[in-house]
Amino acid sequence: MAADLVLASAPPGGMDCHLNSGCGFPAPGAEIFFYDPITTFTLFGMEWHVNKPIILLIISAIVVCAFFLYAFRRPALVPRGAQNVGEVGYGFVRDMARDTIGRGGERYVPLLFTLFFFIWMLNFMGVVPFAMFPVTSVFVIPVAFALVIYLTWVPLGIRTQGLGGFLRSMTMPPDVPKAMYVLLIPIEFVSNLLVRPFTHCVRLFANMFAGHLLIVSFSVATFYLLSPSLIGILGSAASFAVTVGLTGFEMLIQALQAYVFTMLTAVYLASALHAEH
Repeated sequence: MAADLVLASAPPGGMDCHLNSGCGFPAPGAEIFFYDPITTFTLFGMEWHVNKPIILLIISAIVVCAFFLYAFRRPALVPRGAQNVGEVGYGFVRDMARDTIGRGGERYVPLLFTLFFFIWMLNFMGVVPFAMFPVTSVFVIPVAFALVIYLTWVPLGIRTQGLGGFLRSMTMPPDVPKAMYVLLIPIEFVSNLLVRPFTHCVRLFANMFAGHLLIVSFSVATFYLLSPSLIGILGSAASFAVTVGLTGFEMLIQALQAYVFTMLTAVYLASALHAEH
């Protein structure tokens, strides 16, 4: 696992530097999140670049679609195997929609279901051997997801409540003295309609970015410290143990962040459908 991480993400010169080689520790930085194009093509007069994150994004979409198509290819009344796993996953997201959105929530289960499992797979690429890169650590990917959700729940809220009703539910919380609205309306407007989509994407991005950077740092340290000395052996072993522990913890965070992003989407949809939320 550590070797795959280093080969996939090590900074320039990282594999050549060791404890007794005379060079300092090649601490990985932002460069591990940038990849050169693998291929380039022109479409609609624009130049398009395909790099590793794009390929992993496509692979993730194929894996998610292929699994659920396989799981439900011949649905049985008593589910077994892949169908059982698929139904458990669907039931988990369906219950989330019912509990969070309330009435009308089942209409949005397909959206939430797709979001949860696609984001989870994009995150999980960070621990898959030879991939070793969480696609959501590229800022534009969470931004794209958050933008899709923003352009869904705001028009939905306007259509359901009317422009005035939607703005009122977003900026004028009930059971507050009317004099306080002078302060609350601009604060709530900025918080709910401007800051909300930003925090929605940054939460996912920052967790995947930080987790990948930590794992790569300890992976590089494992190879950097490895040398025929007591300090080198103990340091390398300790760093490898931390890498393994962080990888397990990161797998938990990957699922949790997919859940949090999906849950917040359900909360936003609930606020659009029901003013009391």
